[in-house]
Amino acid sequence: MNNPLLTKSTLPYGAPQFDKIETQHYIPAFKQAIEEGKAEIDAIVNNPDAPSFENTIEALEYAGETLNRISHIFYNLLEANTNEEMQNIAEEISPLTTEFSMYVRLNDGLFQRIKSVYEQRESLNLDDVELRLLEKTYEGFARNGANLSPEDKETYSKYMEELSLLSLQFGKNVLAATNAFSLNLTDENDLAGLPDYVKEQAADAAKNKDLQGWLFDLTAPSYVPFMKFSERRDLREKMYRQYNTRAFGGELDNSDIIKRIAELRIKVANILGYKNFAEYQTERRMAKNPTSVNEFLSKLLGPALPKAKQEVAELNTYAKAHGFTQDLIMPWDFSFYSEKLRAEKYDLRDEQLKPYFQLDLCINAIFDLANKLYGLTFTELNDIPVYHQDVKVYEVKDKDGSHLALFYADFFPRESKRGGAWMTEFRGQRIYNNIDERPLISIVTNFTKPTSDTPSLITHDEFTTLLHEFGHALHGIITKGKYESMTGTNVDHDFVELPSQIMENWCYEPEYLNTFAKHYKTGETIPTDLIEKIVISMNYQSAYFHIRQLQFGILDMAWHTLSDIFEEDALTFEKKVLSATNVLPSIPECIISTAFSHIFAGGYCAGYYSYKWAEVLAADGFSLFKEKGIFNQEVATSFRELLSQGDSIDAAILYRNFRGHDPEPEALLKQLGIIN
Repeated sequence: MNNPLLTKSTLPYGAPQFDKIETQHYIPAFKQAIEEGKAEIDAIVNNPDAPSFENTIEALEYAGETLNRISHIFYNLLEANTNEEMQNIAEEISPLTTEFSMYVRLNDGLFQRIKSVYEQRESLNLDDVELRLLEKTYEGFARNGANLSPEDKETYSKYMEELSLLSLQFGKNVLAATNAFSLNLTDENDLAGLPDYVKEQAADAAKNKDLQGWLFDLTAPSYVPFMKFSERRDLREKMYRQYNTRAFGGELDNSDIIKRIAELRIKVANILGYKNFAEYQTERRMAKNPTSVNEFLSKLLGPALPKAKQEVAELNTYAKAHGFTQDLIMPWDFSFYSEKLRAEKYDLRDEQLKPYFQLDLCINAIFDLANKLYGLTFTELNDIPVYHQDVKVYEVKDKDGSHLALFYADFFPRESKRGGAWMTEFRGQRIYNNIDERPLISIVTNFTKPTSDTPSLITHDEFTTLLHEFGHALHGIITKGKYESMTGTNVDHDFVELPSQIMENWCYEPEYLNTFAKHYKTGETIPTDLIEKIVISMNYQSAYFHIRQLQFGILDMAWHTLSDIFEEDALTFEKKVLSATNVLPSIPECIISTAFSHIFAGGYCAGYYSYKWAEVLAADGFSLFKEKGIFNQEVATSFRELLSQGDSIDAAILYRNFRGHDPEPEALLKQLGIIN
């Protein structure tokens, strides 16, 4: 069988051959790539020449290239365009890829060669990047069990294999639970309060399922506006409870899975010599240890909690003045009354703004922003195969006309795609044999699809999300380094969100919004007063939403600072952890953890705090743009230098080189209006 996953792509820029790849190709491709990878490792181990940087460290960096390429394709599609067959393949290959990973990480012969080079490092005349690769390679092996006894290596391998399978099952359950519920309304009276665009979207969703009426589900473009606008409090409660009990109870229950994941992570940390998994994870990040993380979260929590409680109290007062008869608003009331109060305070509603944020124009606007800041141009290509008809591909060129990257964009929800928004890559960047191999970058979102008579319109919040993910994409596009493991977004986890968070700031800049925000029907530029309202309302209920993000970070750290297995159930544990941070009534049977994919199926375990850490960096960093001008070339050039470096320089040094000083949490609290 001619397997397109095992042959070099003949497409421009080495783009994946999505038009030829079929599900049947994955398993044989993975198996062959693993054998090829093992042979490459064996060749390094059995090399009769004395260990050197070139024949050991560089050779390892380039080993497993085929497996790496196939994994990028498969696992990205597993998130963005999955089905039952893909999920079954993932379960079959996960033990194989984990076993290969252990074959490398726990290979004593390989580690001894790495150690030999490491011990000679001061006499090897390596440049700074080569030395950093050597040090990170040695530390990576030491931190992943290379110094363990043979017995402990075997135990460690078993733990890692089980963790891999459990993470897959967790994600599978969350997706299935999200897709399992829908609300099919057939009485127009049940749509009270919903704007026309929401009803049109729901009617299209019903039609696509051969149903009458209107269909709502738990994906963001459907769930969020329903909770904001529906006057049917009983239906809002129903939707809320369904969303916040996903994968909790029933056949898709993740409760025992997350307890077992937590248990295994404790065991992994212990066997590697750490008290808990957070201690292990943070050691090589900017934060350095869990104590620093918790102090950081506490410093951000303290001033914000009273302010958030004031915001909720204000909302309670408003609700009671507008017909609410209960003592306290409940979580399913928050978005509804929040939207009404915002509209009253600022005369600003999503339905006013959405006509000015046509997705196609927003995309062009972020391309224009990248051009103004960095000289980049984006040109859509129609001859590059894609994995789904909704996906678009763009070629990115630098200011001198040279090719920088392919950029894939996948914007709309479907049952085969998990919720949320993310950036990923099908290939990273490296310089190999003196050739700069440029990256294949992708962003995936879940924005409202166009209807039969309306283009895709997004909220201002969704535009913020688009800028966020595009910031990650720029990090991958602009990067230029020698080794793929140290380029693009392969940086400290608490640094990786800086490029994305800083991009969000432009969505509040009138000078930028005026360039593209036009009414999709009339072509009228967004009125000045609307922009002013966006800016004035920027910090509306900022403390509440700040606390919400802190809760995720606190919960993540609580799961990963456990040093002993606990007997209580996941729900009880979570409620205890978050009790002091709640600003709305806690619903006894609702839970975050069972659908907290970032930490149980993604790469953010003991790292969710990094969103807030990066917000601090971004708030402080963007203040330089505000001082010099939001399109200032000097500042943009300096920030581009930061983006281009990847992990070739320590993150703290990179930031200081850009900003001139270390960041302080107060910068974020001031930006949010929590402190003066």
